[in-house]
Amino acid sequence: MPKPSVEIDGDAFDDLAGFYVHALAAIGTAPFGGSLDGFNDVLRGGMGTPDGGFVLRWLHSARSREVLGYAATVRHVEAKLRTCHPANVAHVQADLEAARRAEGQTLFDILVDIIRCHGPGGDEADDGVELVLA
Repeated sequence: MPKPSVEIDGDAFDDLAGFYVHALAAIGTAPFGGSLDGFNDVLRGGMGTPDGGFVLRWLHSARSREVLGYAATVRHVEAKLRTCHPANVAHVQADLEAARRAEGQTLFDILVDIIRCHGPGGDEADDGVELVLA
């Protein structure tokens, strides 16, 4: 039996918060607090995700790559810097400086990595999430 398919439309959001709202509605799960760790938890299952995994088709992913690119990453890491534990400040500051130089992972890259972790070849492949970028 084929896995259910879930579609995320990159034209439907302009920032990370919008991604969370759109993705959760598409996947059919309850709100989780809006964090990368929370999104990762959703993909583990048991929060309304389809049993046995699903195919996640990310439509207009090129647009998402732009809106979740370095500018959005800088804003995200700046906010993280204001609230992180003092022991993590140096690490988060280094991430911020890299993002400002357009180096390292963008939010888009991080989200793709999180999703792929739950699919074929990933550390949590048993979750059965297959990503298709379109």
